[in-house]
Amino acid sequence: MNQDKNFLNRRRFIKQSSIFAITAGSAITFPVNSFANSSINTFNNDLNIIGPKTGFSPQVGTLVSMLNWMRHVILMPVQGMSIEDLDYIYDENSNSIGAMLLHLAATERFYQIHTFEGKKWGNWSKEDIKEWSVASGLGEEARKTIKGHELGYYLDKLNKVRENSLLELAKKDDDWLLTVDDDWPWGPTNNYCKWFHVCEHESNHNGQIKWIKSRLPSQSK
Repeated sequence: MNQDKNFLNRRRFIKQSSIFAITAGSAITFPVNSFANSSINTFNNDLNIIGPKTGFSPQVGTLVSMLNWMRHVILMPVQGMSIEDLDYIYDENSNSIGAMLLHLAATERFYQIHTFEGKKWGNWSKEDIKEWSVASGLGEEARKTIKGHELGYYLDKLNKVRENSLLELAKKDDDWLLTVDDDWPWGPTNNYCKWFHVCEHESNHNGQIKWIKSRLPSQSK
């Protein structure tokens, strides 16, 4: 019963967080090469090795390896997509692939602010609200405004946010990662779980992106 309650609280929290953010502000090698100029390049030849990574504490490095793997997987289906593909909306309740890519960057950015800067969830700066609130909430506002961008626009947003995550995670240790937040809406939750959610969140949208891709008008030509 408690597990069911925590699961429902988790989903409710995610939905309410997106609504808050809106109202407050109212080529397969790409993933591997995206950090070529980063001071922390974690994409060498060990993408499929889940575990500790050089430059990170053991548990943090394991988390990084999962983040890297999922990012590679989610960017594979979008390589070569045109603006029309990225803007395509299947029906009135759908989100475009471009909007979902920006949504992933927004989610990661908000978790950065919360876990790295120690701010309460929703305590975002005006700049972050302006840049990320629509993408965080998706829905009608995103359908109206997130469009007309080439793939590089979305990859740049994703890469810049991820580069910051890697730089900050390199400063953290395993004790930080395992620190429990007793006041988190899902119930007691450590930083590891919060960042694993960032990873599984991408997995969730990976399925949606592939579903929409299979229905793109360009796929039937």
